[in-house]
Amino acid sequence: MKIVVLDGYTLNPGDLSWEEIGKLGELTVYDRTAPKEIVERTRKAEIILTNKAPVSAITLEKSPDLKFITVMATGYDIVDIAAAGRRGIPVSNVPVYGTDSVAQFVFALLLELCHHVGAHQEAVKADEWTASPDWCFWKTPQIFLKGKKMGIVGFGRIGRRVGELAHAFGMEVMAFDPQSQQSPAYDPFSWKSLREVFAEADVVTLHSPQTRDNAGFVNDELLDLMKMEAFFINAARGGLVDEKALSEALNNGSIAAAAVDVVSIEPIRPDNPLLNTQNCLISPHIAWASLGARQTLMSETIKNIKEYISGNSINVVNKKFLKG
Repeated sequence: MKIVVLDGYTLNPGDLSWEEIGKLGELTVYDRTAPKEIVERTRKAEIILTNKAPVSAITLEKSPDLKFITVMATGYDIVDIAAAGRRGIPVSNVPVYGTDSVAQFVFALLLELCHHVGAHQEAVKADEWTASPDWCFWKTPQIFLKGKKMGIVGFGRIGRRVGELAHAFGMEVMAFDPQSQQSPAYDPFSWKSLREVFAEADVVTLHSPQTRDNAGFVNDELLDLMKMEAFFINAARGGLVDEKALSEALNNGSIAAAAVDVVSIEPIRPDNPLLNTQNCLISPHIAWASLGARQTLMSETIKNIKEYISGNSINVVNKKFLKG
């Protein structure tokens, strides 16, 4: 059985192992695969592993031996799952692996916005503390989170974990989710409309999947509802945000600051408006990338392959398209 990993480097830059997958078949691992190389590299594969390398209907048509695709991520929009289903090819993902990693990173971003630790460390190294007439100094306001309102858009696994952390910091948690959900046990907590979250929260953080229907839903209308002192955080999908509108809101002082771990096109392009925006912290899509999360992602990917080989495919995301 020929197994091809199209873009394995981000999952395993060298600190994990492909050995267990290699025991399951003839394994070829590519660190990266350019779009023009995908068809040739998948042409004789029976199993494909991909993270962000797209598997289109055309690729599927030109891969006659292909039997199974597993996405090394939770999001699977990179694969044409309908076309795969019509070919009888199950597509699996890893639905749970980075919940705690992403939630932790959201608070890393938030705490940086609150305290600007990096900037103060640089000031110390530049001898500003040495030259200070006082025993301490701060270059930015130091924000106290207790009592502030955390607004969470998308209250699935990650959103709920962020809510738990916010509660531990003494924040009031409010959430919006289009799906009816059970309220968490802690208090204060409240369900709000989308507009209410943006209008009332001191921090708005996104945890929604991206669909055809919600692309760019964070627009100027929603951003205009936010408090001038509020923070906006996105560690979900860059395409959920109208980046020009966010840039304008930050530059005109409509909101205080933003932190984004994702952008609409990745890697970020030089013309992305957020690059030249004041009070905007950008990290390179690393909320998911802790070693612990990647170890879980690798082990769950291995499990997906083993279960497929045994005839009991799990985490299949295109069941409704599969023949029969």
